[in-house]
Order: sequence, then C-alpha cells, then structure tokens
Amino acid sequence: MAKGKRYSDASKRYDKDLLHGPGEAIDLVKSLSAAKFDEAVDVVFVLGVDPRKAEQIVRGTVALPAGTGKDVRVAVFATGDAANAAKEAGADIVGAEELVAEVEGGMLDFDLAIATPEMMPQVGKLGRVLGPRGLMPNPKTGTVTPDAAKAVEQFKGGTVEYRTDRNGNVHVSVGKSSFDGDALRTNLGALVNEINRAKPASAKGRYVKKVTLSSTMGPGVKVDPSRLDEVVEASAAD
Repeated sequence: MAKGKRYSDASKRYDKDLLHGPGEAIDLVKSLSAAKFDEAVDVVFVLGVDPRKAEQIVRGTVALPAGTGKDVRVAVFATGDAANAAKEAGADIVGAEELVAEVEGGMLDFDLAIATPEMMPQVGKLGRVLGPRGLMPNPKTGTVTPDAAKAVEQFKGGTVEYRTDRNGNVHVSVGKSSFDGDALRTNLGALVNEINRAKPASAKGRYVKKVTLSSTMGPGVKVDPSRLDEVVEASAAD
C-alpha cells in the first residue's frame, strides 16, 4: 500500500534499523507524529508463543495509569439493578434481550461489550457477530462480571484489553501523541509489566522477541526488548 508524503518524510528523519531504549522511542514517535489529528501511540509486541495452543494465548486487561485519551463507548448486557448501576456508571448502551436483538441485526455502535453472567447464554448467540471484531465478552478480560458498573468505570477510566493475534503479536494503544513523554512511559511500563506477568508457563525460548512503537499515521520505531525494564522501573517509581 502506498504511503503518504508525511509518512515518507518522517521515515527519512531517523534510522529505521536502530534499536532504541523505550523512553527514546516514545520521544521519537512523538516527534514523527505529523497528522492533523491527535494520533494514538501504539505498541506491538512480537511474542515467542504459539497461539494455536490454548495455554499459550496471552490475554487479559491492564489499567493504564495515565488513561488512554480515548472516549470508549461501552455496551452492557444486563437486567434489573445491574443494568441500572451500569447506566449510572456511564455505560453508553444498556439492555438485555432487546440489545441482543439489535446487535444481531447489525447494531455495533460500541467499542467494548460487558455482560453479566446470567446474560451470557443469550450473548453467546452473538459469537459470529462479536467474535471476529474482538467484542465478545469474556471472563478472562473482566468483561463478563456480576459487577458490570465497576467494569464500566474501569474501562472508561483507562483499562484496556490485550490479546495475542494468530501470529503471536499483541497490539495495544498506550495513549495519544498529545500526551507528555512521562505519561506515555508510565503507561508503557504498566503494559510491559502486565505482559511479563502473563507469560505462559509453557512458553519456551525468548518471550518478548520484538517491540515496535508508532503513531497512527507514523512509521514504526524499533525498541530494544532488553531495555524494557527501564519503563517498568520508571512506572513503579511513579
């Protein structure tokens, strides 16, 4: 796919093959961000796991201390008091059978779906719709929970999901290019700490093989995996 002029110009301003410390990479990504909107800052981890094996799927959630900078639209499948509490907590869409029917009909105006356990037999029918889009509620990511209101607050407040794709990559946004460097370093440190914590016991060899940082429209900046502890320590110090 052809790249735009801004991307090409940014690519000429740094050494694409050089491995950077995570803090340096963040500063470089911010300096290379040239779009007319507030770009997301994304990180991709290439992990030494085999996602074809269920026990090696790396999946969970992490709270980004500085938030995401994104307004997350949350849909909640719940009834009764749980539904009312979810609305009060700031959920954008709340419903039960009628919401299941709307989603079945193609309504997907949300970024995240949460369900109470008693709603899962019905929500489970939406697997073909929600699954391919990464929207299916799951207990492992805290999106199937009896306390839907708490989950809404967490995800609205900066908690994000992560999961290995079929190639063993984890792709997460750690903030916006308008964030200051310290905020992005703190968020990246929290994510690195969580990725390390989630290492499967059966994974062999080097766990974090490659790391790349980029803004939405900018080129990728390679990060030295052996230096990731620098942001973990900085995050812990904060």
